Amino acid sequence: MPSSSTIRLQIEASLAHRIPSALTPSPRVIRPVVPTGITSVDALLEGGLPAGATTEMTGPECSGRTSLALSFLAGITRTGSVTAWIDVGDAWDPESAASAGVELSRVLWIRCGHPLKSNMEYSRETFRVPDRYLVAPPIKKGLHGGGFGPHPRTEVKGLPAAVSELFQPSAIAPRCAEPQPRVKRERESVAPVSPQIQSKNKTSVGNGKPWKRIEQALRTADLVLQAGGFAAIVLDMAGIAPEYASRVPLATWFRYRTAAERTRACLLLLTQHPCAKSSSELLLRFRAGVARSDEISVFTGMEYRVEIERKRFSQATNNVVEIRKPPQRETAANWGSQTTWAGRR
Repeated sequence: MPSSSTIRLQIEASLAHRIPSALTPSPRVIRPVVPTGITSVDALLEGGLPAGATTEMTGPECSGRTSLALSFLAGITRTGSVTAWIDVGDAWDPESAASAGVELSRVLWIRCGHPLKSNMEYSRETFRVPDRYLVAPPIKKGLHGGGFGPHPRTEVKGLPAAVSELFQPSAIAPRCAEPQPRVKRERESVAPVSPQIQSKNKTSVGNGKPWKRIEQALRTADLVLQAGGFAAIVLDMAGIAPEYASRVPLATWFRYRTAAERTRACLLLLTQHPCAKSSSELLLRFRAGVARSDEISVFTGMEYRVEIERKRFSQATNNVVEIRKPPQRETAANWGSQTTWAGRR
């Protein structure tokens, strides 16, 4: 009886002209990684963040998400590559990015939530000085020759009339013992709202819901990913509440994943709660930062902790499958930030 290897060779030989390597599993593709610039995090991630994939960073405020993203962009901009930062909450600080080592000339900063204007309006606001700043204001005459108010004697005009109105019978409130007449209130009626108006109200900024900014950010991210040429793109939704960020359709994240694979761009998604699901190749969970205790009365920095919550692919050391359970790898790393005035430690 022929062995299994002989049967396998016979099947592959007969199907070689139609299906080459029919019984051979396709090799697992391991993506190249880009270092983040933080030694402990790079050791945890086996080199850095995956290129051509989506990396989701979740955590509360002051947990180190932006610090890690800035360190990642600093390493990329030093190589001469171009990056983009899509600021949904309009909270990105260029000065902090420059102090972290990011070359601002190689960063496209997209601020969401601002009305779109033409190039002529932007150039007029940027390069033209209004005339009211060049002409001296007229001298206002008043108290002591240059005051802004009238003479103090004119302030008492109309005061006796206002006081007399307070003591009129109509202005005096009735006593509690007297029966109060009931005022019949008309029942309010609400007219039906059309679906078009209702959809506009849902997406309006006046209701306190950031639908306009989220929609603008998603469209911008789609255009930047499809255009290509960016080594890293950061979609900063850290300031958006989870109930709004989680309503983004999963088809959007899948489209971003496909575009990132095609353009070989690193897409970083900063959120408070995971929302990309299986479209993200790496999910990092950040814990709340803790102040460093180097000094008693001086703030010297923060201590952060990051954990790998999900990782789709991992590099295998060899092709040998052990019978025993291999030792588990470390899934968390700590690192710290230091203030400028603290100096070297």
